[in-house]
Amino acid sequence: METYLPKEIREGLEAARRKDERRKSRLRVHVGEETFPVLRLWHDGFALAIEDAPHLRGLVDLYDGGRHLSQCLIVASGEENGEMVYEFKRATAAADAPPLDFARDEDAPVALIGRSMA
Repeated sequence: METYLPKEIREGLEAARRKDERRKSRLRVHVGEETFPVLRLWHDGFALAIEDAPHLRGLVDLYDGGRHLSQCLIVASGEENGEMVYEFKRATAAADAPPLDFARDEDAPVALIGRSMA
């Protein structure tokens, strides 16, 4: 059985669904001082709600809650179903520590114990 809903009600339901997705999403894009909630994320891009999304381009930071996931170079690729879609030109994973310039052995000691001078 098919149900017919007037256009206004369908649009209202769609707007409520998008608002709920924005609220639930932990993923955020930081551009300078501004923050935008991410609706969808995939391996070579992401989507923001069209109401929130300016025409972003350039370097942005991607966060999951308070955890920095990556620094991305993006370009806006188009608009789909009320979402602004962006593609990654480059996405560099964020690290908690600076990169090492040497290979670390798996069984290397964590620290050295010095001699007592007593």
